[in-house]
Amino acid sequence: MLAKHRHFLRFTTRDLTDEQAGLRSTASELCLGGLIKHVTSVERSWMDFVLDGPSAMGDFTTMTEADWARRADEFRLLPGETLAGVLADYAEVAARTDDLATALPDLDATQPLPKAPWFEPDTHWSVRRVLMHVIAETAQHAGHADIIRESLDGAKSMG
Repeated sequence: MLAKHRHFLRFTTRDLTDEQAGLRSTASELCLGGLIKHVTSVERSWMDFVLDGPSAMGDFTTMTEADWARRADEFRLLPGETLAGVLADYAEVAARTDDLATALPDLDATQPLPKAPWFEPDTHWSVRRVLMHVIAETAQHAGHADIIRESLDGAKSMG
């Protein structure tokens, strides 16, 4: 399922220039290159969490304005970044996730979630639950990407 949604997300960027991948084509702040960067970051962070626990993600309740600004940059294709570069980074992270998912001995192993306003306190997620979250996040952003791409030039991922 994750491979399917990754495919649709990547497919929305076919035949685009770096400039097009960085364009905002809707009222949203999102662009295609930024969505790829964001999903890459999310997947990387969650796999770090699976391996190292909540310390791998940090304490979101202590983030500064500068931290939030850096986080917002993952939704944009910044100067010097290329579509090919963010797609290559995404491929590396995807391969790591796939390797972990098949190599981990227990998908029911749990870790406590990091502190964040959007998580219930004292909640634990299993590796299986983390993978389901990554699938849902990827699918949601593949849908965003399809709308952005259609707004750019009329191209669709499906249909």
